Amino acid sequence: MKNMSKIAAAALPLIFAGSAAFSQSLDDAKKAIDAEQYQKAKSMLKNLTVTQADKDENYFYLGWVYILQDYADSAKNAFTQGIAKNSKSAINYAGLGAVARLDKNSAAVTSNFNQAITLAGKDSKPYTYIGKAYLLEPADSKAAIDVLSKGKAVNPRDPELLVTLGEANRLAIKSSDALANYNEALAIDPKMTSAIVAKGILWKFANNFEKSEEEFKAALAVNPNYGPAYRAWAETDLRWAFNDPKMASAKIKEGTEKYKQYLSLTDRSIESRIQYADFLLLAGDFKTLQTEVTELSKVAGTNLKVHRYLAYSAVENKDYATALPAMTKFLAEAGEKRIIPRDYIYLGRAQIGTGADTAGINSLKKAITLDTTQVDLYKDIAGALYSSKNYIEAGDAYSDYITKSKKVTLNDYLAMGRSYYFGYQGQLFSTETPKPTPDDALLTKADSAFSYIQQKASAPIATVALYQARVNEYKEKDRNNIEGYARPFYEQYIQLTTAKQPVAEADKKGLAEAYAYLGTIYEFKEKDDAKAAENYGKAREYDPTNKTALRYFQKKGGSGK
Repeated sequence: MKNMSKIAAAALPLIFAGSAAFSQSLDDAKKAIDAEQYQKAKSMLKNLTVTQADKDENYFYLGWVYILQDYADSAKNAFTQGIAKNSKSAINYAGLGAVARLDKNSAAVTSNFNQAITLAGKDSKPYTYIGKAYLLEPADSKAAIDVLSKGKAVNPRDPELLVTLGEANRLAIKSSDALANYNEALAIDPKMTSAIVAKGILWKFANNFEKSEEEFKAALAVNPNYGPAYRAWAETDLRWAFNDPKMASAKIKEGTEKYKQYLSLTDRSIESRIQYADFLLLAGDFKTLQTEVTELSKVAGTNLKVHRYLAYSAVENKDYATALPAMTKFLAEAGEKRIIPRDYIYLGRAQIGTGADTAGINSLKKAITLDTTQVDLYKDIAGALYSSKNYIEAGDAYSDYITKSKKVTLNDYLAMGRSYYFGYQGQLFSTETPKPTPDDALLTKADSAFSYIQQKASAPIATVALYQARVNEYKEKDRNNIEGYARPFYEQYIQLTTAKQPVAEADKKGLAEAYAYLGTIYEFKEKDDAKAAENYGKAREYDPTNKTALRYFQKKGGSGK
């Protein structure tokens, strides 16, 4: 018995040592999650679900890593296993609510979160993770603040909850409250790097970039290997670049280097590299983005987001042949809940870029249907319609763009006017049977667009004057009883074009057209043969192939010299 007591006594330290090792391992996994070393954390947690299979918390944190990595199905499976181990696991019900929120299942969100709170008792962790779930995209900061405030009442000294509440207040544009929450957390744990970084992010959104940098440096002084500080610093550099054009090039370059430091401190997992891709997308570095996601797309089973980004970057790089299959794959496999209007924008542009204009136009129209703020897409639609010679529809699309967009320029009015002009011309010279009746309203719309440009431009524009002349020439219904509607516009075009000598080669056909029209005025309206010959002569001088001038001189039976 004495020996047995000694053996038992000797075994006690080993038992407690094993318990401490487990506790430390779970703590290490949580630290890895905080450091955004997700592969490392996932490996630890998978091991813990085997070696400590009865601990429901292990399954929760594994599921939460899956949430962060955008694998909702795997997360749901982990949370369900956690509840199977402990039917009263409040935190795993919080996890199931997070999955339901990603799946847009509002009934399941409510029931799971309610169950989590019912079972939580004095444990503030379920409140913290319900709050984090509400901050997943699309964030509901109000709901997060409500539940986190209740959690704070349960335990006012939970620093993780306080930082999460700060994040919710920041998103709700309650900056003072957010700063107070972060400082409360730091009063409890002065070395809480996530709280220090959160303060830096708060200053970033206040555009106080120098103050942001101070906080990131402070976080790195506590832990030089804290990767999220470098990531937040990189994202701050990017915002700095967008807000200060003079600093843009330097800050984008600096931000990219900071992000590379972040990657070096994570496990360079697929998910970390996808976060880098997120950064490159925001930075508008589509060349580097395409290179990065092309490599990622070769990894079996990689996140579908990679194919989305491959499509986006390839479109921006005008590599439409690469973009179209990438976007098609993403849309086919992502599921309706993951598809956003922007996906249809890039699908449409890829389709148009590969010559599938009709399909592309339909995709862009779908994007507008899903997000009515995307009014600038009417310009893309108009451009595609114009390229495919659907001029009247193009004019209508330009009209929609001009009416709804805040980025309209005089060039857009020119494009609209040209579209309606060519639409009328197409009707006039149509070979269809039955032949359509030309719609004079198209001329009116074109004329209105051109007139608007001349009124708003700082000086009259020669090209616009030429189109005004052409529109008004089509208003002449009887060439034997010509009224001369186009005359002042052709004369203005001549004056504007010949003001600079020598005349540009590109303007010579237009000048020939203008002089030939004036020739017809003198020939048929004013009956002044000398003036007619003079103007027809100038037309022939600028364009020896001008048919109107050639007709006149052939009719005269000579060269006209």
